[in-house]
Amino acid sequence: MLEVMTEQLLLFCISIVANGLSAMAGGGAGLLQFPALLFLGLAFSTALATHKVASVALGVGATIRHLREKRLKLRFALFILGFGLPGVVLGAMLILHVPDALAKTTLGILTISLGIYSWCSPTLGLAEVKKQHRLKEWIIGGVVLFLIGVLNGSITSGTGLFVTVWLVIWFGLDYQRAVAYTLILVGLLWNGVGAITLASQTMVKWEWVIPLVIGAILGGYLGAHLSIAKGSGLVKRCFEVVTVLVGISLLL
Repeated sequence: MLEVMTEQLLLFCISIVANGLSAMAGGGAGLLQFPALLFLGLAFSTALATHKVASVALGVGATIRHLREKRLKLRFALFILGFGLPGVVLGAMLILHVPDALAKTTLGILTISLGIYSWCSPTLGLAEVKKQHRLKEWIIGGVVLFLIGVLNGSITSGTGLFVTVWLVIWFGLDYQRAVAYTLILVGLLWNGVGAITLASQTMVKWEWVIPLVIGAILGGYLGAHLSIAKGSGLVKRCFEVVTVLVGISLLL
């Protein structure tokens, strides 16, 4: 009994820290949470499905906080969902049938590059930039979101960070607003679809989901609150640190 309680407390602590950082940076909860599930003895596919199911709660906690600000635009949110969700389903269906070593190495290098790029661009994402996109630019933006969706469905760590930085670079959002879109749409809906797809194909460690979900809701809410209170400057720094750490984690 004591061993079970200790295990549940450990899972809760890991979840609240991982999801708190993720809510501030716009992704990266898998940096701590997914390796911890593997370390505690779950098989890769089970750990992946369990992490995906629990990570939906990050979106719940962050959504509760961000919706109070009423800063999101419905049409843009539907655009992100329309292009991203098909990619998520495709990625979740593929990952259990293909080796992921090459994908993780490539994604690790790219993720580290995101952090370095942001660090070398001091003004990037600190203020919103108004951009007038033509149809061609909207299609390119949507195709990239689809490809990130494929990664989101198949890779455990860092894909939310790609959505965040893409919204900043291509669509001109500041980091604070980009993180809000990422946490609500990716954290809640993309991850929700990915979790359903994975859970239908492999086993989920349901008895571990409860402490992970509670930690994710609390961590998501607290991280979102700090990102709103402190502004894009802090979010940008958190993004840069988390991207490098996630990238190193994927390479290792």
